[in-house]
Amino acid sequence: MEAQLWKQVYKLVTKMAKGKTIKRATYTDGDIILTYMWAVIHDRAIYWACKKRNWPIYYRRRSLPNPSTMTRRLRRPQLQKLLHEMEKSLVNRLPRSVCRWIDGKPLAIGGASKDSESAFGFGASCICKGYKLYAVGDLNQGFVEWTIRSMNHAEPKVAVELIAHLDQGGYLVGDTAYDSNKLYEAASKRAIQLVASARPGKALGHRRHSIYRIRSRELLERRFGQSLIIARRSIERMFGNLVCFPCGLKPLPHWVRTLHRVRLWVRGKMILYHLWRMRNEHAKFA
Repeated sequence: MEAQLWKQVYKLVTKMAKGKTIKRATYTDGDIILTYMWAVIHDRAIYWACKKRNWPIYYRRRSLPNPSTMTRRLRRPQLQKLLHEMEKSLVNRLPRSVCRWIDGKPLAIGGASKDSESAFGFGASCICKGYKLYAVGDLNQGFVEWTIRSMNHAEPKVAVELIAHLDQGGYLVGDTAYDSNKLYEAASKRAIQLVASARPGKALGHRRHSIYRIRSRELLERRFGQSLIIARRSIERMFGNLVCFPCGLKPLPHWVRTLHRVRLWVRGKMILYHLWRMRNEHAKFA
């Protein structure tokens, strides 16, 4: 599977990074990304991918950048933008769904870690230290928008940023954490109807509420609204696939610390995830 994914990665990078580099650079942006993705595919550190003995024989003729060059170039906004464009090109190859889901996934690290950018927060039914992946999932396109924050960031606050980048129209379904007037209004600006499960034992009361929150409550009383909530479980399966597919997003390795490195690592895993999904879709109709 690694070999098949690598062929797809190589084809994508050579196509999108063609002619993109910085002045007087020994290695192009494509060279840097290919070396980094080789490390991501094999769940290894960057320095491992900079050694020729860890590459197939037919790739060893290539000159490889050293770890310091990799670290410096990967921090450049130009290269991070290119990685984002690569991921978006994969997402946009398939049509969007009318209904999308929003949720978070904890990326825990050891409690004794000295990573100053991580924090303690609510993970999966417990308090742990690390980061969290906040994402919007689409049944057809996969994860269409996501971001990484430290664990102590509340999901509703981060959701406002994610919603601002979504395509207009459709439904966005979340759990009780997203039942917030502010979120309903933010979604309405993108012509999106947010549907969030009502908090048990919590009525709307007598204060003023967003009309979109009231509309969500009305939808939940109908069969259609209930079907949206049931379908929201699909994002849990998507997170499961992201973790379990070959080369998936396993627990963060010890060399992936600080927000920059975590975002970069997750970006690489997301690219592999979308390539894997597309390969599976093609296999269904082959």
